[in-house]
Amino acid sequence: MINSTSFVINLAYFFSAALFIYGLRRMSSPISARTGIWIAAIGMLLAVAASFSHPNITDNHWLIVFAMLIGGGLSYVHAKRAAITDMPQMIALYNGLGGGAAATIAAVEMLRAAEYGASERILGVVGALIGCIAFSGSILAFAKLSGWAKFGNWFSNRQTAYVAMMALVLMLGFILAFSNTAHPILLLMFFSLALLFGIFMTSPIAAADMPVLISLYNAAAGLAVAFEGYVLGNPAMMVAGTLVCAAGAVLTRLMAKAVNRRLSEILYSGFGIAHEISEATTQYNHVNEVDAADAAVSMAFAEQVLIVPGYGMAVAQAQHKVQELTQLLEERGVSVQFAIHPVAGRMPGHMNVVLAEAGVAYEKILDLAEINSEMSKIDVALVIGANDIVNLSARTDEKSPLHGMPILDVDEAHSVIVLKRGDGKGYAGMDNPLLQHGKTRVHFGDARESVQKMITALKALD
Repeated sequence: MINSTSFVINLAYFFSAALFIYGLRRMSSPISARTGIWIAAIGMLLAVAASFSHPNITDNHWLIVFAMLIGGGLSYVHAKRAAITDMPQMIALYNGLGGGAAATIAAVEMLRAAEYGASERILGVVGALIGCIAFSGSILAFAKLSGWAKFGNWFSNRQTAYVAMMALVLMLGFILAFSNTAHPILLLMFFSLALLFGIFMTSPIAAADMPVLISLYNAAAGLAVAFEGYVLGNPAMMVAGTLVCAAGAVLTRLMAKAVNRRLSEILYSGFGIAHEISEATTQYNHVNEVDAADAAVSMAFAEQVLIVPGYGMAVAQAQHKVQELTQLLEERGVSVQFAIHPVAGRMPGHMNVVLAEAGVAYEKILDLAEINSEMSKIDVALVIGANDIVNLSARTDEKSPLHGMPILDVDEAHSVIVLKRGDGKGYAGMDNPLLQHGKTRVHFGDARESVQKMITALKALD
């Protein structure tokens, strides 16, 4: 009977792993991402049901269900209330909780060290360390993105602090991994230092690099879950954690490549810290302003219009108005496309999700590599709430923290119209010389209201 039950449970884990993989594959495209999420959710439900049927789980079923209801209820309410502009904060928070869950499992299992072999103890300690760093680092990233904590270097000689603290954590971890009994005081010291290291690691990271770090913590949390799955002998945890780790690692690499920086530079060189932004940064002496009606006329009589959305568009919730503007232009025979920078918004895919929500066709959306070579053919580039991804200082100013980052070369279009709410300097805190470029005209105001004025002006032309 036990062997039969074990076979059914392992079979359920196998099918849940297959659903995870297929669901992740579906998430590779915005068109099929929604179904991919549901498929992966079904796989997780199957894995949970299989875990409940495991022979080793004999007590506290109702306590487990109660905890799941509390966590699921809170996350459902939070997800329903969160605006789309809050997605990066949500990702940081939930990634961190995943790492924290893995670390908590490790703490419980390390108290029963005598029941495991050396390999299980080593992976348990490594998983605990990674989980703690991912948890505390992600929570601090969430606080920074939410505006509850300030960006900046909170302490000097942080490299020295890194080395000293990591040496202590590794020493304690070595003792715990090769000991048959784990003293509670040693465990407390180990977890406290690991959590503190995650905070030290995150505190100096600049705003422009925070999405890369969140992605790294996502991968780390997955790795911690995979290690703890090995310790527990749970195939579903191992597969799910490995998938999250692999996907997060690939995403981290792509994001670092998109801003033309090595991960070591982001973590250890203080990108954005050595060049603190002060009030003495370059101020705009003059910009050519344009009203919404003139901007609308320029696009109405163009052949090709390129729309470059940024975080400001998402904040203003202007995506639906932008889609309406697109439809009106296309009715007049204008070809309209969208250009998405890999790090537009606050996380990769952020702008894709925002545009998909408004019904923008996926085939109209081009990435940086596809559009830059064609930029000289664009009659009007409409930049909506974007700064860093079109900031010309990335190409020319060696002192800029954006220097070397590939940008959308909108200045090569025949003309540029920038919709900007105020004199904000973007996520990296840098002024943008594009606003003073001879081809550029700027319309100040809320993006949603500005696009609505353009829509009204277009309709008046008929």
